[in-house]
Amino acid sequence: MGGLKEGVHLGDCLAGLKGLPEASLDLAFADPPFNIGYDYDTYDDRRDDTAYLNWCKEWIGQIYRVLKPNGSFWLAIGDEYAAELKVMAHREIGFIPRNWVIWYYTFGVHCKNKFTRSHVHLLYFVKDKMDFTFHKEGLHVPSARQLIYNDKRANPLGRMPDDTWILRPQDVPEGFSGDSDTWNISRVCGTFKERAGWHGCQMPERVLSRIIEASSSPGDWVIDPFVGSGTTLAVARKLGRQTLGFEMSEEYAARARERLAMTKPGDSLEGGQETPWAQPKPKKASAGSPQGPKRTAKSKLDQPESV
Repeated sequence: MGGLKEGVHLGDCLAGLKGLPEASLDLAFADPPFNIGYDYDTYDDRRDDTAYLNWCKEWIGQIYRVLKPNGSFWLAIGDEYAAELKVMAHREIGFIPRNWVIWYYTFGVHCKNKFTRSHVHLLYFVKDKMDFTFHKEGLHVPSARQLIYNDKRANPLGRMPDDTWILRPQDVPEGFSGDSDTWNISRVCGTFKERAGWHGCQMPERVLSRIIEASSSPGDWVIDPFVGSGTTLAVARKLGRQTLGFEMSEEYAARARERLAMTKPGDSLEGGQETPWAQPKPKKASAGSPQGPKRTAKSKLDQPESV
């Protein structure tokens, strides 16, 4: 397609987006700076609220412009600005909200004086509420009837994810599974094989694969305005999409390019699957047998959280 060039483009995303043709891309995924004081090498993550929100309005507006009429936009954002950016993208820019997904992750960062954060908001938008790409066939998951009750009446194809609120999944193992819009996938921690090792805000490939497979088709153009470690582009390439992105850090851009150079369509995804908290319903104890499992020692889940 004229005007589009695959790969990582060095430079500010706002200037880069303005140089792209209107209505030329199929899917945008953005994991921007959260404005929480993270120590980037070339970006100031300590803007005042007004400056940050005005900047977000500019680049989100450009995302809207470069997406095709049936295009989709996913935004990963923290608590601090999720509400403002959702309203802005919808009311001021014109995106249609489809879902507010919660990505729940294990290994949350411990907090001493407030509840420990263990989630990221994934805001899903489209430009046209009737015309958009959504491959639901790849999203079906086993239902509770299948996983827990082994009910023969259950649809063998599974079910679509539904809305849910959840406490800690280890507290309610029978009530948390992959069939909800709370996605239980671990963060990319320092000991993980897929960890790039040079970028502290790396998204898991399994999160990106679900988004890209659902909201685009093979051969589509996927853009990431904040390339960072290059996960979006790497996963998109593995899934047979055409990719481009912007990165203002020379070091990050060079390393992301190296990662892409080693990635080809059909490569396996890194990282594990979602945590299988849902377990089969236990059988009833037979007559004369103890009711329930015998506790011989405290499990790790009974222990207080480490600091």
